[in-house]
Amino acid sequence: MRLLVTRPEPESARTAAALRQRGHAVIEAPMLRIAPVPDVVLGPGPWVAVALTSINAVAAVTANHWAEALAGLPAFAVGDRTAAAARAAGFVDIRVAEGEIGSLVRRITADLTGADRTPPRDPVLYLAGEDRAGDLDVLLAPVGLAVVTRVVYRAVMAPRLPDAARAALAAGEIDAVLHYSRRSADAFLAACMADALGDAAIRPRHLCLSEQVAGPLRTAGAADIRVADRPDQPALFALL
Repeated sequence: MRLLVTRPEPESARTAAALRQRGHAVIEAPMLRIAPVPDVVLGPGPWVAVALTSINAVAAVTANHWAEALAGLPAFAVGDRTAAAARAAGFVDIRVAEGEIGSLVRRITADLTGADRTPPRDPVLYLAGEDRAGDLDVLLAPVGLAVVTRVVYRAVMAPRLPDAARAALAAGEIDAVLHYSRRSADAFLAACMADALGDAAIRPRHLCLSEQVAGPLRTAGAADIRVADRPDQPALFALL
């Protein structure tokens, strides 16, 4: 198949390579650029644990030399790739969820308040992106867990499509577009509008990591949308 991958670098290159190994023709069109938020102050703590919902948050730990202060804490990672990045950054006690925010909330709740334990007084430190699927402070408040959120990175939208992607869409030479986040789907549609692609943007099949990701594409009128059974890359590839 002729595929368009919209996720940011460096994930875009890894995804494209995996798809090419499966025999697909791939054009990369990273619709977001991940940028660190400068001069973030974590505060003095203490914290009971660290919550990580993206490898970009782990990259912020490395870039800001926070590992010495944080690596001794339990680190709750949203999924396997974030856990692997946390391990490489020096975290030792890593608790892995099942790839989405709800499973992370359940894992934190079970580990910190399970067996009728009194919730700890110290908060969870959440290293977050500026745009995120859910706020842990709201989601963990019902079980008595406090959360301190620090925004450590943001996703900047690309204003236009790369030339190769724009030409392929305009010529009807893309069979499917892979979308990994709602924000990247929004960015894709905005760039297609800026490039005056019209229906060419929504004509291909759109493969989405979750129903939330699919939302902007449904609103835009895309007719052929497929949603992965689970919010991970193997499930997304299974749609092919």
